[in-house]
Amino acid sequence: MRDQKMYCYTCGGDELHRRLAANEKAWLKNRTGRKTVEEFFMCKAPNCRNLRTGFQKRPFDPILRLPDDL
Repeated sequence: MRDQKMYCYTCGGDELHRRLAANEKAWLKNRTGRKTVEEFFMCKAPNCRNLRTGFQKRPFDPILRLPDDL
């Protein structure tokens, strides 16, 4: 899968985002209780890891970031 430039709410500009890996999807499902998390992307900017969907820039309030240790 290719990385995509998308707007990152926490960075305040367009940054590269990638789809989630299987272990990251499992963590997000467990954390949010959602049945599916296929629509989520993670910001690849240094120290960001903010989550968004293809359509929503800020799907969580407060923001939700993937932990570094996944």
